[in-house]
Amino acid sequence: MIYLDYQATTPLAPEVVEAMRPWVETNFGNPHSPYTIGREAAAAIDVARERVLAAMGPGSEAGRLYFTSGATEAANWALKGAIADLPDERSHIVTLPTEHACVIDTAHWLEVEGRVLDLVPVGPDGIVNLDEAEEAITDRTGLVAAMLVNNEIGVIQPIEELSRLARQQEALVFCDAVQALGRVPIPVDACDMVAVSAHKVHGPKGIGALWIRDGVEIEPLLHGGGQEGGMRSGTLSPALCVGFGEAARLVSERREADAAHVEKLWNVARETMQGWVLNGSFEQRYKGNLNVRLESVDSARLISEVREVAFSSGSACASGSGRRSHVLAAIGLDERQARSSIRLGFGRYTSEEDLRTALGLILEAAQRQRSLAG
Repeated sequence: MIYLDYQATTPLAPEVVEAMRPWVETNFGNPHSPYTIGREAAAAIDVARERVLAAMGPGSEAGRLYFTSGATEAANWALKGAIADLPDERSHIVTLPTEHACVIDTAHWLEVEGRVLDLVPVGPDGIVNLDEAEEAITDRTGLVAAMLVNNEIGVIQPIEELSRLARQQEALVFCDAVQALGRVPIPVDACDMVAVSAHKVHGPKGIGALWIRDGVEIEPLLHGGGQEGGMRSGTLSPALCVGFGEAARLVSERREADAAHVEKLWNVARETMQGWVLNGSFEQRYKGNLNVRLESVDSARLISEVREVAFSSGSACASGSGRRSHVLAAIGLDERQARSSIRLGFGRYTSEEDLRTALGLILEAAQRQRSLAG
């Protein structure tokens, strides 16, 4: 099978597998224990933490990275923990309708709990309207949350401009940088909290991290032993942490090579899929995410027919729900247009030959559908 769903997850890098192997097979020590094998595990986790911080880029030294079970936990912790530590007069949350479900659903939960929520609209290109953002962010706003690279349509939000508006009102800024790590620069200096995940950068599933700026106070989400810096309870997995660290080291080392490869694949895909309409901004985007639509094509049927290729119609967490993508709805697509949209994600281990083969199969199946539609 040809894999073209890099936004859902990425293939595990061989180097990551090898780095994790000793911590799965023989190095079983609890990293929170005081004896030798425990201290060795703790030291390996510290190395991994520094590698993730390095991959995040300049500005990360001004905060602390806490390992979590994934980006969903990190986002929940950031939103719930920040709001819990803010005064009642700062209970207003501002975010975007195109955010990942872990942010949108958490924000709505907080709204039910009595907080005030505003969703600032995006344009047809998927980019936030900064004038409306400025109007929404007031002296009652406690938190502004925005994703850097959108997981469904790949557009890049102007986090630095949103941060400027937030900081004028002394509001905190949370950035979901899951799809950005190792792919586009993360404006860490503009953020107070940043979520990242291992399995989007050729690392293992089950581990992510929340970066919190020094001086920012948030409440713990999990209570117990406070093993992770006194802020997050639960025994860390050295294997997962080491895997994340190695994946982060690789994206730092291969950043330019990976970007050049993705650029080449993007050009191949765009040249091949002429006639398909791009969803989201052409200029302001990460090019490893190609979300396109074609009239008279049903994406669910296309995915089931082209079994030799793994691709999607949107976010993996919403697949099978039968609901129209909230991201595509937010950029103004109607139900018919959303149903005709597919997302192709490619990256480090996608060969040009495989991409061309996959696109050929998708185009053939799409043409058959259109022919039958009359």
